[in-house]
Amino acid sequence: MSYTTRQEEDGKDVIIFMEPSPATTPDKSDSSSSNSKDQSAAFNPETGEINWDCPCLGGMAQPPCGDTFKEAFSCFVFSTAEPKGVDCVEKFQAMQNCFREHPEVYADQLDDDDEEEEEESKKDNKEDKEEKEEHIKKDE
Repeated sequence: MSYTTRQEEDGKDVIIFMEPSPATTPDKSDSSSSNSKDQSAAFNPETGEINWDCPCLGGMAQPPCGDTFKEAFSCFVFSTAEPKGVDCVEKFQAMQNCFREHPEVYADQLDDDDEEEEEESKKDNKEDKEEKEEHIKKDE
């Protein structure tokens, strides 16, 4: 139980006692069960298991590219390389290739990849332009 105070117009304090609301109280249900399909994270570090049914994976663990996704995701989760996942690049490339072979299923993921590539390209072009301008200024 918590309380708060406020002052009335006559200068007197008013104390208000409140019961905790469900929105501010942590969920005490047993979410540590590895069988729980509504976990908020796909990987449970306590059990070392990946919940392939987690909605957070957006269905990518399902066919047609589910197996390649599982290989890439598992590799990343269990990677000990620095930076994390650098040893999984080939698996992620295989997953992306599978996505490209099935655009009818993975259009959203492909659109995200295209946007990232465009942003990287724009960033690289901007950096190249800035370097050229600096070089020209130095030569003057």
